[in-house]
Amino acid sequence: MEISIHETFLPHDDPEAALRFYRDTLGFEVRNQVEYGGMHWITVGPPGLPGT
Repeated sequence: MEISIHETFLPHDDPEAALRFYRDTLGFEVRNQVEYGGMHWITVGPPGLPGT
């Protein structure tokens, strides 16, 4: 059985710390990064799997 996560929302008080964890520790690639009105959205995913 194959299990995959396609999308999730994880709120965080420190977006830079979250980015370092997902990018540097888990090896995810940054797909999109947006700041607007004091809010920050970062989309990451595993390299080579654009649909995940």
